[in-house]
Amino acid sequence: MKLVIALVSILAASQLVGCASSKGATPAEKRAYTLKMRNKTLRTLYEQEPEAKRKINASVGYGVFSNIGTNVIFVSTGGGYGVVHNNKSGDDTYMKMGELGVGLGLGVKDFRAVLIFYDEDTLNDFVENGWEWGGEADAAAKTGDQGGEASGAGNIDSDIEVYQITENGIALSATISGTKYWKDDKLNE
Repeated sequence: MKLVIALVSILAASQLVGCASSKGATPAEKRAYTLKMRNKTLRTLYEQEPEAKRKINASVGYGVFSNIGTNVIFVSTGGGYGVVHNNKSGDDTYMKMGELGVGLGLGVKDFRAVLIFYDEDTLNDFVENGWEWGGEADAAAKTGDQGGEASGAGNIDSDIEVYQITENGIALSATISGTKYWKDDKLNE
């Protein structure tokens, strides 16, 4: 019985994660949707953390990602999309992301992540190779206009700073997860 519940939970989580992709019928519409998400996320970040604007302007580049994550008992999954902007070249690289982890938790979290890159090699490595492994412990609760909304910053390493902005959802988790970022070939043509 426990196995059936776990399998149903994982299937439901994977279906929800499938919803976390840029919307539109054509690559041009998907790029426009992603840029709209980026601009809205940056406005929200600048309202909550005004210093972030100076940091982004002084950086070599930044990425903005939309992610929906689920945590069901011992398995966490997530997926999303975003764009990395190189401040030096002005180029945008459209990317996807996926996450898989283990840990105790229950819930769904819809959030935006802003990554600020302070080193050009780190930015290029992220775009070309995109792995990020990390541990996470969080508690967030918001549904519609109810609950709390949070943002926080942390460093993956000294060359990347990350801000996370919760959109809505409920999550109570302590997970160790691996997140993979990769280029979206269709949107970068």
